[in-house]
Amino acid sequence: MTHLPCRHLAQRMASTAIGWLHRHREHGAFPPGTSAELADPNGVYKPLGESALAACLLLRTPASTPADRRLADSLLSFAWEQLGNGALLYERQLRYPAMTDPLEVYAHFARAGYRHDALHELEQYLTGLASHQGSEHLPNRRLAVANAAHVAGLPVHAHWPTLTAATWLGHTPEPWTIDWMTGYAVTHTVFHITDWGAEPHNLRPALSDYLATWLPVWTDIWAEIHEWDLVAELLIAGLCLPDPVGDTGAWQRLAEVQRPDGLMPPDSRPIPDDPDEAFRTGHHTTVVAAIAATLALAHHQQQPVAS
Repeated sequence: MTHLPCRHLAQRMASTAIGWLHRHREHGAFPPGTSAELADPNGVYKPLGESALAACLLLRTPASTPADRRLADSLLSFAWEQLGNGALLYERQLRYPAMTDPLEVYAHFARAGYRHDALHELEQYLTGLASHQGSEHLPNRRLAVANAAHVAGLPVHAHWPTLTAATWLGHTPEPWTIDWMTGYAVTHTVFHITDWGAEPHNLRPALSDYLATWLPVWTDIWAEIHEWDLVAELLIAGLCLPDPVGDTGAWQRLAEVQRPDGLMPPDSRPIPDDPDEAFRTGHHTTVVAAIAATLALAHHQQQPVAS
């Protein structure tokens, strides 16, 4: 089985996705003259953080084209400015010290060289507290926070094997018991253990072998019912393994449902005509498509595959 999409398909998917995210960035901006409610966990912060993630991973990948890198750099600058050059993240974290999303969002910018000194100092203090280490998160979320601290250059007060063992994936369970939410938990467990594929050997061999066997099966199941968002996330997880797994058929189906403008629909439901609704519907999956294609391009550069 061929594990990677052809280079041309991956390049087209990455370029059109980052192009769409850049062209529609204003739909994810704060309303003029206002800022998002600091206690809202899923308002403007979430799309800005997701766009920043796609952009910083693209910039991490030398195989990305100069044009795509310019768009990614511009998208990061836009998101950072929307966050008050980090000031809004600092205020949010200061008011709500138990929240972890300010650190997680900040990590995307820190990866690309951005820094907010007061926020960095605050995160360094908070991550050392017993309260932070004992926070009531789902197991894969605890990995997310640990990896964010790692990426941001903060001390990591976590034992990775213990965190991994607590996850569903860490138990290498019966694969047929997986459901939609667990599928997402599995993918994010892989993302954070490997830092989005940068450190694939952080996955212990038993987990890599388990995933190599079952990721293609799960991908096929969710492709059959047109759950494109989860399909794309499963493909990303396959690219994070020491020996990547996947299926060019699944990549081809994903490419076929991506709109010419770059938007990737999350499922088979129609995209709303209203631009704001279309952004809310398609933004996350377009981010995921950009990441998937970017990681595929990185593997092509490391070990070229005939297309």
